[in-house]
Amino acid sequence: MARSTVSGVLGSFEHIDGASDAIRELKGSGFPDLTVYSAMHNHELEEAVGDPVSPVRFFTLIGGVLGCSAGFALALWMSRDWPLLTGGKPIATITPYVVIGFELTILTASLLSVIGIIVLSMRKSLKGRPYHPRYSDDHIGVFVPCSADRADAVDAMLRRHGAVEVSREA
Repeated sequence: MARSTVSGVLGSFEHIDGASDAIRELKGSGFPDLTVYSAMHNHELEEAVGDPVSPVRFFTLIGGVLGCSAGFALALWMSRDWPLLTGGKPIATITPYVVIGFELTILTASLLSVIGIIVLSMRKSLKGRPYHPRYSDDHIGVFVPCSADRADAVDAMLRRHGAVEVSREA
């Protein structure tokens, strides 16, 4: 399967301050979909990039709702299929079914969370963002996906904040 490449501008920084300032300016200028490469975790870069909301939570919510519904439905179906009549108590009571509903809620929510992580990580890796091994050593990379007409402005912003190397990726 051929990887599709995203066109944009890739800047390489030696210093965290310049990279974080460039990221803040780019996000303020209307470039929210940045990819930042760094050799280690850095709170300043993390703060500049922002905290995006993970879409995995929707997989977890769907799994939880389906699991809870399936747990109660399964217990209700079992009690209707094989009724245990004891002391005039009703066949279908909610209280004992809570345990089964809870267990299936946790089970399906966790399974769908793992499936969501796998699906979303595969989708992210298929975007074809450029990468260079030096970003795992001593540089910080900032890739900005943009059209060719906005590439000059992005190039100028990256250089203004101290980018050592700026290249256009097609």
